[in-house]
Amino acid sequence: MRPDHELAKEVFMKVAVTAVGGDLDAEVDPRFGRAPYFVVVETDDMSFEAVENVAADAMGGAGPRAAQTIADAGAKAVLTGNCGPNAHRTLQAAGIAVVVGVAGTVREAVERYVKGEYGEAEGPNVEGGFGSR
Repeated sequence: MRPDHELAKEVFMKVAVTAVGGDLDAEVDPRFGRAPYFVVVETDDMSFEAVENVAADAMGGAGPRAAQTIADAGAKAVLTGNCGPNAHRTLQAAGIAVVVGVAGTVREAVERYVKGEYGEAEGPNVEGGFGSR
């Protein structure tokens, strides 16, 4: 992991956080592709939009489909607990930074990210299909 993620220093940036609910006080969901929501937060003012993860119940390919949802939302980074290889590859190809090991509420996760407490993952931290088991 790179400790000081340069993207966190941008003033106007959207980050997507995997969440169990659709607001800033929701807990971070440790699964990327199977999280029920992505809370897309503007780091400058903490305004947000809750995006339902339509891939959460997919039979297969949830990670790459979820990654496309994040890209469509315009996020520059995703904060999550875990990310498998297919999702990680898809996010990287879209130019989206992946930050793993994130816990707490969505608000806490974004605040820690902006402070530089989280670094970008250089690769996946779980095997494919992690969230479906």
